[in-house]
Amino acid sequence: MELFELRVTEEKGDLQIKWQLSTFNIPLDDMISVENDDTYAGKEKSAIRIGHPYGHTDRVVIRTEKETYILYTSIGGLKEKILSYQQDAVN
Repeated sequence: MELFELRVTEEKGDLQIKWQLSTFNIPLDDMISVENDDTYAGKEKSAIRIGHPYGHTDRVVIRTEKETYILYTSIGGLKEKILSYQQDAVN
């Protein structure tokens, strides 16, 4: 169901996350960590949650200096994809 799945791309030095009618841009330079989260709702209570938590198996947490984002997804390897964008931005 692509309609309910989020899309993650790299756009001009930003990680761009599109979900439904929303677009989030996170500067790759601002990202402190990218990790998987095995909890249902995420450990960070004030995090920005993107995607439907129901029916999605993976949770990817992106921490920046200002915000924490939790991505609910069934896209395998999303964490690695985000890390590769971050690595490419450094090089």
